[in-house]
Amino acid sequence: MIRLAIPLAALTAVGMLAGPVRASDLRDLCPDRPLKGTSACTVDAGHWQVETDLVNYARDRSGGVTTSTLLAPNPTLKYGLTDTLDIEAGIALYEEVRVRSGAATTSDRGIGDVYLRAKWHIAGTNGQDGVAIEPFLKLPTAWSALGNGAVEGGIIVPLQRNLPGGWQLGVTPEIDILRDQDGSGSHAATAVSVGLSHPITDALGVGADLWTQQDFDPTGTGRQYSFDVAATWQPKGVPFAFDAGANFGLNSQTPDVQVYVGVSRRF
Repeated sequence: MIRLAIPLAALTAVGMLAGPVRASDLRDLCPDRPLKGTSACTVDAGHWQVETDLVNYARDRSGGVTTSTLLAPNPTLKYGLTDTLDIEAGIALYEEVRVRSGAATTSDRGIGDVYLRAKWHIAGTNGQDGVAIEPFLKLPTAWSALGNGAVEGGIIVPLQRNLPGGWQLGVTPEIDILRDQDGSGSHAATAVSVGLSHPITDALGVGADLWTQQDFDPTGTGRQYSFDVAATWQPKGVPFAFDAGANFGLNSQTPDVQVYVGVSRRF
């Protein structure tokens, strides 16, 4: 696992750092990461942007069973069709789920599902302030043990608002259509994150959000809640950012802790 994860993360980091990075004629880099909320801004027309975890590790312990999940990396590639519309594709290039119960341990590994998205900025400055609509579609490319083999989708409506004192508010409501757990049909799920962020220096910013998901599966509604914190280093005027964060589960249905480091880069 480590022999594969470290080279993949290293190759991704090298790709992010390669080549000139200054782009004073473009808008400031505005990635969706690191928190669970989604930014309202899009990629500049004619430009590519990559956002990825280098390593993302989650751990949960419930009922004597410990489940750990590793992603390394899981890039999202974006392209700006216009200054208010981009298209996006994401996949976990390596995913491993390990389950330990007593003395028995099982593990499954492989690629994850593909996510296709389009984000349309419909109001605001298309910088750090505005509203967007982002429909998405999940294609079942993950191995059977890592995914449910279903085409699923939904829509996200990111909202960002600049506040006095340098604060920024982000609210991200989402509604999904998911396959029933027993495979007999489909059902709705909703999610929302509410977050605040603030710069510490010209290059360093911190943020936190509260996130919840309600999955209305006919076999029983699943409810997850988490409190998430993150920091981002992004030199002013440079289209590159490095981030790190941690998510803390607030109920038994949510992973106890999730930690990650990642990067974003516009080309």
